[in-house]
Amino acid sequence: MTEPVMRIGHGFDVHRFAEQAEADAQVMLGGVAIPHSHRLLAHSDGDVLLHAFCDALLGALALGDIGSHFSDQDPRYRGISSLVLLAEVLRLVKERGWMLGNADLTLVAQAPRLSTWREAIWENIARACDCPQDRISVKATTTEGLGYTGRREGIACHAVVLLVRCG
Repeated sequence: MTEPVMRIGHGFDVHRFAEQAEADAQVMLGGVAIPHSHRLLAHSDGDVLLHAFCDALLGALALGDIGSHFSDQDPRYRGISSLVLLAEVLRLVKERGWMLGNADLTLVAQAPRLSTWREAIWENIARACDCPQDRISVKATTTEGLGYTGRREGIACHAVVLLVRCG
């Protein structure tokens, strides 16, 4: 049996908004700080986009999920930038002889609106992955007011990745 030349992974993450609004609150998405009325509750920086992306990368290689690598019980990860977590996951991908073919990331949120920030997020993720921007897709959708995202209780993200064998 020969080794596969491609692997696909899917990731999903969700974080709840804090109940109280804060004057200087922000939401981290794709490593970009976005002003918002409420912050996301999380052990790390709560970047749902990067968490889902990490889960998809780990899933493609059957390496578990982000929580098994970066426990929310470990004080080292309190408030950590998810870009640091992504760098470690990408190191694992490369170490095993794979590279990112492409990533398709879909944010599910009623707010904040992604349109103003999409380009910066897109550039930031491509830079973190050291790949051309055309390998990264960043999209957003609402749920038309339905469910927890529609009620503005939190934000979710789906991520799908294709890994290709290096060399």
